[in-house]
Amino acid sequence: MSFVKKASAIIAGSISVAIGVNLFLFPNELLDGGMIGIGLIVNYLWGFETGLTIIFCSIPIFILAWFRYRSYFYNSIHGFLVSSFFIDVLSPLRNIQLSEILQSPLISSILGGLLVGIGIGTMLKFETSTGGTDLLAQFLSDMFRMNVGVIILLIDALVVIIGGLLISPETLLLSLITIFVVGISTSLLTLKIIHY
Repeated sequence: MSFVKKASAIIAGSISVAIGVNLFLFPNELLDGGMIGIGLIVNYLWGFETGLTIIFCSIPIFILAWFRYRSYFYNSIHGFLVSSFFIDVLSPLRNIQLSEILQSPLISSILGGLLVGIGIGTMLKFETSTGGTDLLAQFLSDMFRMNVGVIILLIDALVVIIGGLLISPETLLLSLITIFVVGISTSLLTLKIIHY
C-alpha cells in the first residue's frame, strides 16, 4: 500500500470526521462514542478544545499501545493526530447556519453520524484509525476473551449515556442514533466482499 494512498485516506477521513463533528454534532450538543465523545463532553461542559482533549485523554492508551500493541501504535498514531488536528482547525464550521431542516437535531444526528462513520471507515480501509478507545477495546478483548466489536459498542454506549446524563436527555437519545449511524456507515465501508 503506497504512502500517498494511506496519507490521502487519513486526510480525507479526518476531514470527514471533523465536518461531521463541527457542522452537525456540536451545534446540537450531540455526541459520538469513544474519545471523540469524551472530547465533546469536555468541550460542552468546560469549553476545552475537542481535539486537544482527545489527544490528552488518549496519551495513556497510546502508552499502553507502545508496550503491548506496537503495530497498532504505528498504524493509529497518524490518524489519531491528524483527525484531532482537523477537529480543532475546522471548528469555525460550528458557526455556519444551515437550512432549518439540516439544523434539526434528528437530521443532524444522522448526518453527523454518517460523516463520522465515513471518515472512520475510510481510515480503517487503509489500516489506520483515530485510535483512542478502539485500542482499549482490543486490550479488554484480549483480557476477557470477548468480541472486540461488542466492547467498542459498550464503550461508545457508556460514553453517550454519561454524556447524556451530564448534558440532557435529548443529547442522550439523539447521540444513541448518532453512534448507531456511525456503526452502520463504518461497517458498510469496511465490508469485505467475498468472491467465490
